[in-house]
Amino acid sequence: MPAFSRRQLIVLLLLTIVWGLNWPILKISVADFPPLSFRTVSLWLSLPVYALVLTWQRTGFAIARAHWPRVAWLALLNVAGWNALMILAIPLLTSGRAAILGYTMPIFSAVLGQIVFRDRLSARGWMGVAAAAAGVILLLWNEIARLTGSGAGVALMLAAALSWALGTQLLRRSSMAVPLITLTFWMTVLSVIALTPLAWFVESGRWHLPGAVTTFGILYNAVLALAFAQTAWFFLARTLAPIASTLSVMMIPVIGVFVGAWWLRETLHWQDWSAMALILLAIASVLWPARTPSRPQ
Repeated sequence: MPAFSRRQLIVLLLLTIVWGLNWPILKISVADFPPLSFRTVSLWLSLPVYALVLTWQRTGFAIARAHWPRVAWLALLNVAGWNALMILAIPLLTSGRAAILGYTMPIFSAVLGQIVFRDRLSARGWMGVAAAAAGVILLLWNEIARLTGSGAGVALMLAAALSWALGTQLLRRSSMAVPLITLTFWMTVLSVIALTPLAWFVESGRWHLPGAVTTFGILYNAVLALAFAQTAWFFLARTLAPIASTLSVMMIPVIGVFVGAWWLRETLHWQDWSAMALILLAIASVLWPARTPSRPQ
């Protein structure tokens, strides 16, 4: 397992907090607002933030014509597919359990890496995947009856996790000489172009001015959960091995579960506490420094 730099650890900490807190925010925000329209508006409002950063850094907006097919695929999987499927699942599931299902992504990523991309995963990596899977199962233990009644929500969230996992694998293997913020900006542009007509077709009959809570959720998502955290995630996905980048963010659903329990009054059980220990083990499997072989005397 690769060692994390100080910059990567700081980015990971901030990303974990921002995305962990966002799960109950999403649940509350879409309670009285069409979910796909909510996410699409958030994506639109994130674009000026990306543009300001690009202008301030003098990075540039240009992408070579030869790269556009790859950018389109990355946008479909990492941004459009994940955001659309995830947000449509949110109203059908509790916020914490939606987060847990979304973070089955590391398991999908490990399997895709092994089968499709011929990655060789170490024993410690497989231990982390197994611990993460066990944690997910435990956290869903008391939700089985509810989930069987919300099959569409489960299917949507698992499909979102699969889309994200495949997108992460492809992003990691991308050799495009494009600045990360530029790539993120154009992936978001392509995604909102695709999602806007879909939101209009599916939800235009329910459109109305958002209330104060939904407005806060839109702004939080546009500036923090998308403009900042999306770029932070792509940075980790590009600079770390796929299994390291994916397992290292497994604390996010734990924050989602416990903040949701406090904020939305969702009851916690022994399985939640046991799952936290397992997920911490999964994180440790990628964050703990590898032993350096001693040199012969």
